Amino acid sequence: MSVDKDRVEIPNQATYSPFALADVFLLAPLASRLLLGATVPGRIVQALSLGAYAGSALSDWWARQDARPIDFEEAYGQDPANLEDMGEEARQEEVKDLVAVMNRDYKASEYSREELAKLVNEQLTAYIATITGQRVETSSEVRSMALSKVLFPFALGACDILSGDVTIFRDTGVFEPHIITHEFCHRKGYYKELQAQAIAYLALSTSDDPVLVQSALAERLHRNLKILADSDFDRYHELVDESGLREELAKDFHAIRPEPSAYERAVWSVMKPVMEQRMKMTGQNGLSDYDVGFTDFLHKKD
Repeated sequence: MSVDKDRVEIPNQATYSPFALADVFLLAPLASRLLLGATVPGRIVQALSLGAYAGSALSDWWARQDARPIDFEEAYGQDPANLEDMGEEARQEEVKDLVAVMNRDYKASEYSREELAKLVNEQLTAYIATITGQRVETSSEVRSMALSKVLFPFALGACDILSGDVTIFRDTGVFEPHIITHEFCHRKGYYKELQAQAIAYLALSTSDDPVLVQSALAERLHRNLKILADSDFDRYHELVDESGLREELAKDFHAIRPEPSAYERAVWSVMKPVMEQRMKMTGQNGLSDYDVGFTDFLHKKD
């Protein structure tokens, strides 16, 4: 519900449900059939979950109409759809600088995921308000399990843009604050991936909390290494070893890109062109926005 021009509250009612309503809608008839040998109870639950899901989505959409989005060209002087390539030499220098800063300022996190979600949500809300003059208040709820993990086994997290449901699929160590913040950007209405990457980075990097700053830098370094490796799995891990990262950080950098399973490779081969096309149809550059676009944007802004 909108309160005033300087504050907008997006209810995100679906995020407070004990289970993702979209999952309940899809699985209720099957579960009822398997457990009770009947489909009617499942159909009733399905109808109720669909009603709750639709009602929450409509409520969020209505509240979001009063939110003032960040205008990237006005705020940062760059068009995300047409960025200048930073070049390989500059990228290599940036990697060296990031490694040096992260090794020097390393801070082990003691936050639980729940504490972290609340912390980054407040930091993100405050950062966006410094640009737009408006606090867009949203839920800080995060799930650890959802059906989307089966559909996107290669992903680290996901946000249902209709319900605002955010799921973080696995522990990612130093990267987790940025991953949660990225998904919360979607929850606040920033659906384009480069925008979510950049806003999450800028929000965390301007924090007074070293754990949040560290996560932003880790994401930037991770994406630079992925680009320099040309997305080659073995080369990426070689670059991590060659980077000089301290042991605690190197462990997380290796873990964030594990050897994909046969199932993950099969799903990715099908989903990659679909996701690429979907992003281009929504005015994005494609999957490269996650890393090339993100790092090019930050390099130019610096």
